[in-house]
Amino acid sequence: MTGTRIYLDYNATAPLRSEAAEAMRRAIEAAEKASGTGLGNPSSVHGEGRKARALVEEARRDVAALLSAPAEGVIFTGSGTEAVNLAVAQAEALSCSAVLYGASEHACGLGAAEASPLASRPIPLLANGLVDLAALESLLKEAGEKPFVLLQHANNETGVVQPLEEAARLVREAGGILASDLVQSAGKTAIDIKALGIHMGAISAHKMGGPQGIGALVLAEDMPLTPLLHGGGQERRRRGGTENVIGIAGFAAAAKAALNDMESLEDQRALRDAFEARLKEHAPGVVIFGESAPRLANTSCFALEGAGASAEMLLMKLDLAGFAVSSGAACSSGKVAASHVLSAMQVKGTLSGSAIRMSLGRESTLEEVLALADAWAGAAVKHDASAPGAVMAS
Repeated sequence: MTGTRIYLDYNATAPLRSEAAEAMRRAIEAAEKASGTGLGNPSSVHGEGRKARALVEEARRDVAALLSAPAEGVIFTGSGTEAVNLAVAQAEALSCSAVLYGASEHACGLGAAEASPLASRPIPLLANGLVDLAALESLLKEAGEKPFVLLQHANNETGVVQPLEEAARLVREAGGILASDLVQSAGKTAIDIKALGIHMGAISAHKMGGPQGIGALVLAEDMPLTPLLHGGGQERRRRGGTENVIGIAGFAAAAKAALNDMESLEDQRALRDAFEARLKEHAPGVVIFGESAPRLANTSCFALEGAGASAEMLLMKLDLAGFAVSSGAACSSGKVAASHVLSAMQVKGTLSGSAIRMSLGRESTLEEVLALADAWAGAAVKHDASAPGAVMAS
């Protein structure tokens, strides 16, 4: 596959789907039309405004359908990060007693929780990446009458899927509110937001093949919500600012396409399993993080202890070889830093420091993932007896 770029970093961003691009193109063309036929401001009462409003409301229904949520519960935001921050801001607005958050939350969740004026505490993980439900139960008892909990559904680095239904039962029994970061799981696993038992969930368009710069906070049930952005009556007075009509059109098209493509997820699981099997052929001592826990079908996070190669060095070598992969979250200004997720899983620093994440999409192929496994082995596996479990890379 010499000379070919292979993109296997879908958890960072998924390439724009053709359905989303077409929906955005149509919205742009409508906006370019002469007065009387084009799109206006969705808040305007004239014909052009009503046309834009109709597009937004149709998109709201399509996005809601992805989560089996009520359309009126969808609040469009500028990103998944904004949606998570909007969710956590409700802790103070609803007079909650404290904020509890998963130790492996995305950086936006950690930042929002730590910035809350309320007392905040992390919920520890088990070694397999799952949240410690016994610890959560104890923390809920200590947190007061109305705790607020933020718990990511699927982790962006390891793909580990959290037991949201069990967590929701504990939170509701404690009289609390549960928000979830659904950014990585939406479009990659079937979600019924009400069946999960959460109160609200944050999603982002670009993780499912929509445009960047558009997300949503989705309420599972009717509840008061205090906006982060003031000064406008948009989104039923829950998020000020003129709606990004073109981005919303692309978001809805991507959500609709992702819902229709759910069957393809098993194909991605088969590719991931074949990839991990090839890794183990090259290096029987390779560690697959979260392997014993439920995971997204498209995600593999792995490392080989004692290989002597840091994640930064491996990423550089793989990039030069034509592979786009990651060492974890892609939200650190291009820096390769120690993974707080793996630290929360009690992974040793030397092993954590060489971890690589591969994440698939619907266009990924067996040839691509096997080529990556071979390239990784060539870069990471020591071809001598000093590397436990290492074998000659083919």
